Amino acid sequence: MFIDSVKVTLSSGKGGAGAVSFRSEKFVIKGGPDGGDGGRGGDIYLEVDKNTHTLSNFRGRHHIKAKNGAPGQGRKKYGKSGESVVVKVPPGTTVLDAKSGEILLDLLEDGQKIKFLTGGKGGLGNWHFRSSTNQRPTYAQPGLPGESKEVIFELKLIADVGLVGFPNVGKSTLISSISNATPEVANYEFTTITPKLGVVNVDEFSSFVMADIPGIIGGASQGKGLGIEFLKHIKRSQFLLFMLDIANYRPLDLQYVILKKELKNFSDELARRKFAIAITRVDALDQDRAMCKIEEFFKSIQIDHVDKNNYKFDQKFLSFFQDIDSYKDDLPFFIAPISSVTKFNIQPLKYALFDIVNRIKSETNCS
Repeated sequence: MFIDSVKVTLSSGKGGAGAVSFRSEKFVIKGGPDGGDGGRGGDIYLEVDKNTHTLSNFRGRHHIKAKNGAPGQGRKKYGKSGESVVVKVPPGTTVLDAKSGEILLDLLEDGQKIKFLTGGKGGLGNWHFRSSTNQRPTYAQPGLPGESKEVIFELKLIADVGLVGFPNVGKSTLISSISNATPEVANYEFTTITPKLGVVNVDEFSSFVMADIPGIIGGASQGKGLGIEFLKHIKRSQFLLFMLDIANYRPLDLQYVILKKELKNFSDELARRKFAIAITRVDALDQDRAMCKIEEFFKSIQIDHVDKNNYKFDQKFLSFFQDIDSYKDDLPFFIAPISSVTKFNIQPLKYALFDIVNRIKSETNCS
């Protein structure tokens, strides 16, 4: 099961109480106070672990608490400190205050470890309170309470490329054909009901991560369908690939307009993300009909300077390609007619996505 949001209470341990004790042993007359200090309560740490992929291990766990510190003992013995708890979460987990909704932490990097709550300090034993006027103190400090906070863990998948499209347009088929992901593939809408991540291997040493989310429908940003629940996952994607089904009853331009609108309604930042377009299932139409639909789509998004030879189906390459240095936000990096079933244009698509992801990373690192 994919769990992407959980509410849990985290509590650090209480400090142990200081001891009230007096030295009492043979041949020692009037032994003074020797009560030891209590141990410190355990801390709560949050650690990012790339080997965890969901928040499902928090299912049924409503309260996670560190151990309390042990009380002090005689002979000035310190109490044992409480055992700390390390809470492991997947990369991409946001920690929010459950009451205010404030973002407390954004945990992204594998191995990142943060002390979230500090355990209570142990109380001082009675030997600290001895003085010339009080040689027999009968008082010791109680341990200080630990901290407690109700938080929401919200997982947002981290991917280099996020797939965006209506239900049943071939997103799952594509990610299953070029990556190690194994989503359910079937001929009905909303086959994908949970996000899937897949690693796309370009060669022996190079790869990128692709995310498949449930299909988006008109009105998704207002809560219709399944898309709104998972739109947040592609917010972390560096690059978006719009999947438009050429055999769908919706025209290509209508699919494109609705998807862009839903992204903008959900997040202006997401709507401005660099993107490309894959026109799927071109094998479902004859070549002339498919070419006609693609040309109409080019005109609708005002691409009129394309050499038609670039998207003939006997040339396995991309229809339209923008140079990253002169990239225009309102146009895709490329438009590629593809077929995941016949593998048409799949390899060029994979290499083009890898090239763009690398360029975007380089651009980000330089800035």
